[in-house]
Amino acid sequence: MMQTTTNAIEPVNDSVVERVYGELKAMAIAYEFKPGERLNEGELARRLSASRTPLREALNRLSSEGLLRFSPGKGYFCRNLDVIEVFSLYELRKALETASVRLAIRRAKDDDIDALIAFLDSTGPEPGNRSVIELVHLDETFHERLLAMSGNVEMMRVLKNVNARIRFVRWIDMSGADRKKTQIEHGALTKKLKRRDEEACVGMLEAHIDRRLDQIAAALKEGYARIYMPAADALS
Repeated sequence: MMQTTTNAIEPVNDSVVERVYGELKAMAIAYEFKPGERLNEGELARRLSASRTPLREALNRLSSEGLLRFSPGKGYFCRNLDVIEVFSLYELRKALETASVRLAIRRAKDDDIDALIAFLDSTGPEPGNRSVIELVHLDETFHERLLAMSGNVEMMRVLKNVNARIRFVRWIDMSGADRKKTQIEHGALTKKLKRRDEEACVGMLEAHIDRRLDQIAAALKEGYARIYMPAADALS
């Protein structure tokens, strides 16, 4: 349930817009709004202690990024959990990462690859007491650092957007994933990268990222169950 606040309204400036954007983005990613739900701007403004102007700027930005949906004359809505959309995003992620690793083969420095291997070693093969959210963050960090070696900032911008839009589904995936297997695959990939074995890297990434429609449909079914269950049973 949304809470109101009596805090003073902040002046409109870039820092306020960024704060409101960040808070709304986290809410949209976690489906704190129900799929298809119309957002109440007045209630959101009170909850976030912000005026309508920075709120509207943040909403417009999230709509343009695909994290919310805007309907002219009706307002802003929470995006649905759509099987085809999520499948398309996974296809886009796979295309981005395989294209970027081809560039990384040519551009990556050995020191950067060694740093990525050290990152894997430091985070370990077992999940330990980390939450699913933390594990997905570590996985995203690995893949974004891998893509960064391509030197293509536009690819990175798109990948970050894709990661945000599939993050909720990945939280579900990760809850049943084999962390050790994932880390072994990451380690093997970095070693192939250091050997500049392009086709092996591309093949490993394709297999690592690929998701079938039925797998995504099952994850979304679980996602709906989590969205509508009591808050006490939310992702830990």
